[in-house]
Amino acid sequence: MNGHFLPLDTSLSDPVPRQLMIVVAIIGILAAIGIPAYQDYINRSKVTEAVNAASACKTSVMEFAAATSRLPDEIGEAGCQIEQTQYVESVAVEDGVISVVLQNVHNDVNGKKLVLTPTSDKDLKTKAADGDTIVAWHCGNDGNDTKLHKYFPANCRKAPL
Repeated sequence: MNGHFLPLDTSLSDPVPRQLMIVVAIIGILAAIGIPAYQDYINRSKVTEAVNAASACKTSVMEFAAATSRLPDEIGEAGCQIEQTQYVESVAVEDGVISVVLQNVHNDVNGKKLVLTPTSDKDLKTKAADGDTIVAWHCGNDGNDTKLHKYFPANCRKAPL
């Protein structure tokens, strides 16, 4: 044999297997951090879809309040026609407040409510009453557990008014 062939030594003293093990470890660490963050993002996008579905009902409630100087007592009176979707189990309107019951999002938040409350101030602190002009909407949820907030969009991580 001539001296052009290198011996096959696969021991860990060779730097290539060590470098490969380091790269695999780094990929594992990044996956351990990235996958849960991505799952939270996906769940938040599902809840955001429910918020968007309820937005059509916000317009109906505002139009009803402007025309009659009072808030609608139920969904039919408000003129909302939101049907059940993949992430919306049901929608209800009571005294102008829109409640959306979530489904198929995550076991922790399935059955929880997303609550949109009409307000008469831009600070989102005063619930609108009959005769008030609806200035903005307060978005909250019925989840008192702050661990559930990660499933809701940032502007909906509050208790309802």
